[in-house]
Amino acid sequence: MSEQSKSPQDPDRTPRVVIVGAGMAGVQTAVALREQGWRGAITLLGDEPHQPYDRPPLSKAVLLGKADGSAFDIDFAGLGIDLRLGSPVTALRPDAHVVETGQGPIRYDHAVIATGAEPIRLPGSEGLADVHLLRTLDDAERLRPVLAAQHRIVVVGAGWIGAEFATAAREAGCEVTVVEAADHPLAGALPAAVAAYMTGWYADAGADLRTGVRVDSVTPGAVTLADGTTLPADAVVVGIGARPATAWLAGSGVALSPADGSVLADERLRTSAPDVYAVGDCASFPSARYGTRLLVHHWDNALQGPRTVAEDIAQGAAEGTVYDPVPYFWSEQFGRFVQYAGHHGDADELVWRGDPAGAAWSVLWLRGAGAGDGAGRLVALLAVGRPRDLAQGRRLIERGALLDRERAADATVPLKSAVR
Repeated sequence: MSEQSKSPQDPDRTPRVVIVGAGMAGVQTAVALREQGWRGAITLLGDEPHQPYDRPPLSKAVLLGKADGSAFDIDFAGLGIDLRLGSPVTALRPDAHVVETGQGPIRYDHAVIATGAEPIRLPGSEGLADVHLLRTLDDAERLRPVLAAQHRIVVVGAGWIGAEFATAAREAGCEVTVVEAADHPLAGALPAAVAAYMTGWYADAGADLRTGVRVDSVTPGAVTLADGTTLPADAVVVGIGARPATAWLAGSGVALSPADGSVLADERLRTSAPDVYAVGDCASFPSARYGTRLLVHHWDNALQGPRTVAEDIAQGAAEGTVYDPVPYFWSEQFGRFVQYAGHHGDADELVWRGDPAGAAWSVLWLRGAGAGDGAGRLVALLAVGRPRDLAQGRRLIERGALLDRERAADATVPLKSAVR
């Protein structure tokens, strides 16, 4: 009899994995479990009524009416996955190996927390019908007629979501003003020296970007800024960040970060509670590569992490796979394809490749570049319209490659040829 035939809690019961969250991370965990040979039951709980869907198209094709949705092409029934939609989870009780839902408790042998992140709301905007977020399929559906009507829109926040929405709104013919409290766009992701070259993208696309100013209040039809300026607004779209959706874990004993609310997972994405894992936007994990704990709110993390979780559950190995990826994400904004790989927090030198005022350029972050030998270890890379730099650079970061500084700065030299 195989290890997975019976539950360790009840030898006469088929073991069950309960996955909380039916976004990318939850869906991929369920699929990866089958790929890894898990033959027990799998219950996948989603709080939305829609079939599980991919989120990146929401700010692009779905928002502009070019697609009706982005549902995953997965035969859940054929894989033996019990998909339960419209089933929000209210609590986790690790002591009893139970997940509490509105339809009653579900017992598990292994639980996976994959509840993602929730957008931060703009204080004072609660209850206003013309204030929107862009996180779910329903959010995108509500915004489609706003764009189709070519309304005047104020976007609060010049991060990734704000830039992508502004791009779509301008394509639809809307009048767009973007308000950012920091002194440059993408302030939470990139240093000012790099992001400064992205400021002009807004004006080139016909959008008005206002940095270094906060929103004071939102009223029907208008946004008032802290400097007294009043902006007319038929609609307001808020993109000021997201936080892990972990409030439902209160009292569960699952350790959360006091700084950001993320589930504190270990190097195999296990939580502090026995037989409970966490994956995707809701979980942070220790990175030996970067010597710090990472919280990665991006699609690739939700795709890669589930494989580690599934292997640990299905194979039951004494030493599972350590999860220490090179973070990767991309954004399509203002006619440009922007890609980023790595983590530049502990870099000590920035190297430019190409003209940042042009259409295609890259930025490299090196560590240990002050040693005086003209070389540094590549730890992160931003590529604008240079996908080959990204592809080569990502592999070099994984290898911990040392680059010759001068050759790396020559945009005509392939990155792989700049390795020391």
